[in-house]
Amino acid sequence: MALNTWLLYLLASIGLSLTPGPNSLLALTHGALYGARRTLFTIVGGVFGFSALIALAMFGLTALLQTSASVLTVLKWVGGAYLVWLGIQLWRSPGLQLEVTERTARPSNLGMFRQGLLSAIANPKVLLFYGAFLPQFIEPQRGLLLQFVIMAATFASVECGVEYVLARLAFRIRPWLAKSGKGFNRCCASLFALIGVALPLGR
Repeated sequence: MALNTWLLYLLASIGLSLTPGPNSLLALTHGALYGARRTLFTIVGGVFGFSALIALAMFGLTALLQTSASVLTVLKWVGGAYLVWLGIQLWRSPGLQLEVTERTARPSNLGMFRQGLLSAIANPKVLLFYGAFLPQFIEPQRGLLLQFVIMAATFASVECGVEYVLARLAFRIRPWLAKSGKGFNRCCASLFALIGVALPLGR
C-alpha cells in the first residue's frame, strides 16, 4: 500500500472511529460504569469483531477481483454512493443520547469482551459498510493479503485508541454529547459524503 493511500485510509479510519455507533456507545457506557481499565476488555472484543468483518469483506473482494479486475471500479462507485447515503442518514439522525444506570451485577472480564465482540459482529450494516469502504483503498496491483494486514492493523489501532479515550472521558463527554451530539453527527456525515464523492474519482 502506497504511503499516500495509507494516510488517506488512516484519516478515513479516524473519522469512522469517531462516528457514534454501538461500540463507541458501549465503550462510553462501560467506561462510566466500570472504569476505563476494565473497559479495555470490551474494546478488545470489539476490535476482534471488526477485524473479522474486515477479513470477510477483504477476502470476498479478493474472490471478485480474481473474476474480473473491472469489478473494483464498479464497487468503488457503488461503495461511494453508499457512503454518501450513509452520510445523509447520519446527518438526519438525532444526537447521541447516553443514559447510564447503576447495575447490581458487574459482568466478568470475559462477559465484557463478549459484549464488545457481539456488538461489532451482530450489526450487518458494519459488513456492508466495509464492503463499501475498503474498495476505495485497495490497489489490485499490490498484494491483497498484505493490504488486509495493514488495513486491519491500522483500523484496530485507531478504534482501540478512540474507544479508550471515550471510556476515560465518559463522564465529561456525556454532557457535551447531550448538547452538541447532532452537530457532531453532521460533521461526521459531511466526512462520509466527502469520501463517497472524492475517492471513486481518484486513481
